[in-house]
Amino acid sequence: MGIFAKKQLSQLIAEANESEKGLKKTLSASALVSLGIGAIIGAGLFSLTGMAAADN
Repeated sequence: MGIFAKKQLSQLIAEANESEKGLKKTLSASALVSLGIGAIIGAGLFSLTGMAAADN
């Protein structure tokens, strides 16, 4: 199998359904709130940096 080999979508879905491994959905309410607050603060930092760069 080469670097750029492709699998058919049906084969990928079949392999995913057969496998018992996977990610569990375990985000709590506090984790989601923290993620949201972090995204808001991060976006604010980038926008303030852009505004400061535009002024100078």
